[in-house]
Amino acid sequence: MPELPEVEVVRRGLAQWVVGREIAEAEVLHPRAVRRHLAGADDFAARLKGRVIESARRRGKYLWLPLSGPDEALMAHLGMSGQLLVVDPAAPPEKHLRVRVRFADGGPDLRFVDQRTFGHVMLAPLVGGVPEPIAHIAPDPFEPAFDEAEFARRLRARHTEIKRALLDQSLISGVGNIYADEALWIARLHWARPTETLTRPKIAELVSAVKEVMAAALHQGGTSFDSLYVDVNGESGYFDRSLEVYGRRDLPCSRCGSPIRREPFMNRSSYSCPRCQRRPR
Repeated sequence: MPELPEVEVVRRGLAQWVVGREIAEAEVLHPRAVRRHLAGADDFAARLKGRVIESARRRGKYLWLPLSGPDEALMAHLGMSGQLLVVDPAAPPEKHLRVRVRFADGGPDLRFVDQRTFGHVMLAPLVGGVPEPIAHIAPDPFEPAFDEAEFARRLRARHTEIKRALLDQSLISGVGNIYADEALWIARLHWARPTETLTRPKIAELVSAVKEVMAAALHQGGTSFDSLYVDVNGESGYFDRSLEVYGRRDLPCSRCGSPIRREPFMNRSSYSCPRCQRRPR
């Protein structure tokens, strides 16, 4: 599933290509794509017509496009395979096209393509500038609203494993399985380290590691393991070539040479170095 860097790459593309444009019409080709818009597909399309996209924003793994008129936004969650593409209006429909937005200027469409239909788009009211359905999600580490001292306090109070805490979007948003493993490797922490044992300096080091790995991934267009994650122009990122531990089972750690280990974690996998990231007793 796309994490913060991948979603930010898409947001930047939307900021370049769709902000300031008036929507001429929206077409829903698969109702599941707007399942969270409870008023239905017809209402979704009707309420978009004539609205101007004012900006492109993101919190964690969620994107939204604030609109002119009533204080609401077109919100998107990409799920596992969702793509927001900017496409020539004359181009044929993609195989898994779910929603198409056409603009009054006759320029490129905005198309929501989703092979597995786990993603969704909806219109949502804004609360303090954030869509109401995600108002409970914590700020991500790149937002001015992210309070590192408050994060440290809440982290230590969780009494859980550090990786579980990093994946808790009510504590810090945007971190998923890939970047949690990479940040923990940078900070030399095992994923099972109890949060209450972390010192304030170590938490600061971990936050710095999260920002470092996400900034590096963003610079390289995100991480693409297949053709499902792409930017608005359909291009894949290449940060997968720079991963230190994730998906590198039995390959040597670049820091110490020990074979990277894979361990089961929450019905997924966690990757770490057995020497640099010693398991807590």
